[in-house]
Amino acid sequence: MPEQLDLNLLRVFDALLQDGSVTAASERLHLSIPATSRALGRLRRAMNDPILVRAGRGMAPTPFALRTAPRVRSLLDEASALISADREVTVAELKRTFTIRINDGIAATLATAAVAATAADAPGVILRFVAEGNESTEALRDGSIDLDIGASDVVAPDIHTAVLYRERLVGIVRADSPLGRHRRPTLAQLGQHPHVSASRRGRARGPLDDALEAAGQQRHVAAVVPTFTVAALLVASTQYVGLVPQRLAEQYGRALGIRWFPIPAALPEVEVLLLWHVRLDADPAQRWLRDTIRAALR
Repeated sequence: MPEQLDLNLLRVFDALLQDGSVTAASERLHLSIPATSRALGRLRRAMNDPILVRAGRGMAPTPFALRTAPRVRSLLDEASALISADREVTVAELKRTFTIRINDGIAATLATAAVAATAADAPGVILRFVAEGNESTEALRDGSIDLDIGASDVVAPDIHTAVLYRERLVGIVRADSPLGRHRRPTLAQLGQHPHVSASRRGRARGPLDDALEAAGQQRHVAAVVPTFTVAALLVASTQYVGLVPQRLAEQYGRALGIRWFPIPAALPEVEVLLLWHVRLDADPAQRWLRDTIRAALR
C-alpha cells in the first residue's frame, strides 16, 4: 500500500528543501534526527523519488524535489492561513522566513529599513531577498515568493497590489567631476560627458535620450550595466554620468564619493509596488509584514 502524505510530512519536506540536511531540518522542526530520517523515508516512498541525494559532503535536492517545493510551500501557507484566519499573531514569537523578490536598486535602500523594522518587533523572522529573474507572477501563485517589490504593470484578479512609494531618477557623478560643480547641470552640459546606462535588458536608450533629443541634444552611452548599484559603483570610479533612484543616491552618495543632482527634464516617475497573492491576504503574519514594510518606508 503506498505511503500516505499528511501535513506533517509536507512540513518535513519543506524543512529538508530549505536546509538541505536531515540534521538541520530536525533542529528546525524540533524533532530527533532518527524521526526526521524516518519521515524522509516515508516521503521517498510516497513521492517515489529520493528527494535528497548525497553530493560531496552534503545533500542536494533532486529535480523533482525542486519542482515540487514551491507547491508544497504554497499548500503550507494556505493551511497556515486557514488555521490562523481571524486570529491575532504574536509578532514577538513569530518564527518564519519570508521570501521577497526585489531588484537591487530598490533593495539597496528598502532592505535596510525593512530588516531593521521587522527585527525590532520580530527577532525570529528572517527576510530572504531574492533577485529578479523575471517578472512572472507564477512565483507568487506557487508560493516560491511571499512578496514582489518593484515597478510592475501586472493586472490579474488573484494578485493584489499596493503603492509603496514613487521614485524619481537623478543624475550622479563622482564628487571631483567637473559636472559635479554645477548644482543643476543643463541638458547641454549632460550631453558633454560619457554616460553609463543601467538596464537589466541591456538597453542603452531611455527617457533621458528623448528629453535630450527634444532639446536638440544627445549623449554618448559608454557603458550599459544590469543594475543601478553597478552603475553607482562605476560612476564612483570614472568620469561617467549615471541615472539612479534618488533614494539610492541620497543614502550611499557620500560613502561612494558621488554627488547627485536633479535632471532638468520631466522624466517619468517610477511607481514602486508591493504585490502578493490573494491566498495570503488574510494571513495575520503576512498582513503584519506588509504593514511593517509600508510603515518603514513612510
